[in-house]
Amino acid sequence: MHALLVGLAVALAAYLVLILVLILAGRRTAAREAALLLPNLARLFKDLIKDPRVPRRSKWLLMFGAAWIVSPIDLIPEFIPFLGPLDDAVVAALILRRLVRTAGRDVVLEHWHGDPATIARLLRVVDSPTRRKEGG
Repeated sequence: MHALLVGLAVALAAYLVLILVLILAGRRTAAREAALLLPNLARLFKDLIKDPRVPRRSKWLLMFGAAWIVSPIDLIPEFIPFLGPLDDAVVAALILRRLVRTAGRDVVLEHWHGDPATIARLLRVVDSPTRRKEGG
């Protein structure tokens, strides 16, 4: 239990340092988005797990993704600046891509509580090129 708490503290400290670096670099909007991204993703995943429109297999992926994001054990340690959160972002993006395909973009958007511009950017990244060309 002690190791888990230490790992969570290190991950939180690295996350806060990243936000501070962005603020000091004059990137306040990016800092705000970074500060709220993981909490907003966690809330999105939690809400989507409860939504009956989300298929059961996608709910299992959401549970895995939520556990991955909050876990202090990562492929890339969180204390490595800019690269630390990368594995969390990749896992979240892959899960969002699956959710857009199985539950629909509207369901995902309905449960997003953060800045609409942030989810628009995330969904633009995870949408397949074919869907973007079709306008959907």
